[in-house]
Amino acid sequence: MPSAVTPPARSAVPAPRLPGLPGASPAGAGRDPFFDNAKYLAIVLVGLGHAWEPLTHSSRAALALYLTVYAFHMPAFILISGYFSRDFDLSPAKVKRLVTGVAVPYLVFEVAYTYFQHWAEDAPPEPITLLNPWYLNWFLAALFVWRLTTPIWQNLRWAIPVSFAIAILAALSPEIGNDLDLQRVLQFLPFFVIGLHLEPHHFKLVQRRGLRIAAVPVFASAIAVAYWAAPRMNSSWFYHNDSVQELAAPLWAAPVMQLAMFACAAVLIVCFLAWVPRRTVWFTALGAGTLYGFLLHGFLIKLSRWWEWYDAYAWIREPVGGVVVTLLAAVGMTALCTAPVRRVFRFAVEPRMEWAFRKRP
Repeated sequence: MPSAVTPPARSAVPAPRLPGLPGASPAGAGRDPFFDNAKYLAIVLVGLGHAWEPLTHSSRAALALYLTVYAFHMPAFILISGYFSRDFDLSPAKVKRLVTGVAVPYLVFEVAYTYFQHWAEDAPPEPITLLNPWYLNWFLAALFVWRLTTPIWQNLRWAIPVSFAIAILAALSPEIGNDLDLQRVLQFLPFFVIGLHLEPHHFKLVQRRGLRIAAVPVFASAIAVAYWAAPRMNSSWFYHNDSVQELAAPLWAAPVMQLAMFACAAVLIVCFLAWVPRRTVWFTALGAGTLYGFLLHGFLIKLSRWWEWYDAYAWIREPVGGVVVTLLAAVGMTALCTAPVRRVFRFAVEPRMEWAFRKRP
């Protein structure tokens, strides 16, 4: 990956801001179907991973699929987020978008998730804290920090190596604590920084037919390795929210595992992007609603745990149950990305808030 600062050929970027990511432009403005397709497929994988988690306790095959997906789905989403953050600066328009598209949804969903748990579990509501992201809100907290530091990563000479050094040091620092989920913010940082330094031709490289064919045995091998590793490996490594001390691992495991996990994610991201359609297909328009799907599906996932849906019927733990759960998760995530859902929840995910900002000439 190039380590140069912001590339001069800005006009070559297919879409300066990607709809569906915080800070996105209105639907239909400069859209590239490849990236909308990639975002939709990545967010479906996020939903599948969360839906599969209860099945992993009784099925080694489900755990293998779960580990394979977790190896690359959020890194892919973060890398694309970084790519479409390349034009971020501290101009009034960009700051406004950061506030309305990231900070405000973070506040809204912190409150919403807290009181939803209070209703679902019929228990006293937990204290609302802005520094401890509730469940999926960690991504908004991370994106806020990453976006604010974008000018640094665009001007630093060795931005990518420095981001890796920070990720490794974070993995060695249990005293970081849980504020803003900083472990995840720092350990996932390299994917965002690499995304900032990618150019359009890098994505064209992964769209070759030969690479699409090669991706099949690569993914098959990844699933086979995950099946072997499932009973031997702590899946918490894939979450990037713990230090090596908290994972009861030696200090040398921090650089080894960080680099190994990155290499695994990089290979699978390339294979994933190789499969992404380059043309407009039936789900392309859903790429504009991925943030809606991400934030809203958390309510269903948590409800399935609190109300013990997976324990309601024994067949859910059987292979046929896994198929049904997979189909329901894919359909549910797709529905949450549709235009009607976006219209209903736009006030929370993409509020206008013109009244909150000073008008400038």
